Amino acid sequence: MSRLLIRGGTVVNADRKFVADVLCEDGIIKQVAPDIVQPSQCDVVDATGKLVMPGGIDTHTHMQLPFMGTVAVDDFFTGTRAAVAGGTTMIIDFVLGSRGVSLLDAYDQWRSWADPKVVCDYSFHVGVTWWNEQVGRDMKRLVDEKGVNSFKMFLAYKNVFQLDDTELLHSFRACREAGALAQVHAENGDVIHDQSQRMIDLGITGPEGHAMCRPEEVEGEATARACVLAHQVNCPLYVVHVMSKSAAEAVLDAKRKGRVVFGEPIAASLGTDGTHYCHHDWRHAAGHVMGPPLRPDKGTPEYLMNLLASGQLDCTGTDNCTFNANQKAMGRDDFRKIPNGVNGVEDRMSVIWEKGVVSSLLFRSPLAGHCWVHEAGFGIQM
Repeated sequence: MSRLLIRGGTVVNADRKFVADVLCEDGIIKQVAPDIVQPSQCDVVDATGKLVMPGGIDTHTHMQLPFMGTVAVDDFFTGTRAAVAGGTTMIIDFVLGSRGVSLLDAYDQWRSWADPKVVCDYSFHVGVTWWNEQVGRDMKRLVDEKGVNSFKMFLAYKNVFQLDDTELLHSFRACREAGALAQVHAENGDVIHDQSQRMIDLGITGPEGHAMCRPEEVEGEATARACVLAHQVNCPLYVVHVMSKSAAEAVLDAKRKGRVVFGEPIAASLGTDGTHYCHHDWRHAAGHVMGPPLRPDKGTPEYLMNLLASGQLDCTGTDNCTFNANQKAMGRDDFRKIPNGVNGVEDRMSVIWEKGVVSSLLFRSPLAGHCWVHEAGFGIQM
């Protein structure tokens, strides 16, 4: 048996912080108390003056995701290694099979990629990227046989992942009947498809066009619509990557009506803004391209952080889906071909510390919104 005793640190939990020792055996925390008696054959770390925090959970990652004609450069080894380096000890990634691919087959494929490589705990959400009755039966099997308890539906990425409203209703109903949590990527894909072509027709081909065809109201409308549709079938809903004030307000409006809706801001939306899309350096601008985009309103990060601090938004992920400069350059002459995605899995906890704790917005605990995601329906508690 391996033992580790962490002496005299300031233990930080979601509810409070206090000076204590922490005793671990075989990687499991066995005791948290002042002045623990040192067991035999025990390594000791002096944490006096240091903070001792549980590892974080990143609720939203995409490691080695095949997407937009390429594959995200962080695989399950480099991605989880980066997570651990940043204080995150669990990720929840997404199984995203193509249209027509069995959800069970897609799940097995992602497991085969992840199992040999991960260096931290991990779990999966599963994307529902198409619909028929067999998909609904596969969702039930994934819950009953594989332990999956959350499924993601897209209101965007037309002709790739996007479901129409009827398919969304079927998917939400299947989630409710299986006892799983429904998640949504909330943008109006039809508007984006139309407006992105309009940008090209106007000669706007750079990264700024990506943001211009996805204005804030497009995210807000889709978020509100998802909340309404989920309510029709009495299905709890989790809105991933809340990027704007409009989307946050749609989540809060649903909460005020007593509906079970969770909102997830991410490191990028809490840490920076969309003014980067107009940067004179194309590579710099393209490096910030993600969907939904960062917002040009410089007050958005603080607004979202305040909602996180007050518990009106619920937990933080990153949407970590990294592409290098050469991959981003696939869209050098057409922003529609820039692979959507940014980093964050290593940076999330430090971003929240800097933007939340140091700024005194997260005054109750630096772990607010960090790692306690049990109440958001994932059944995971560190």
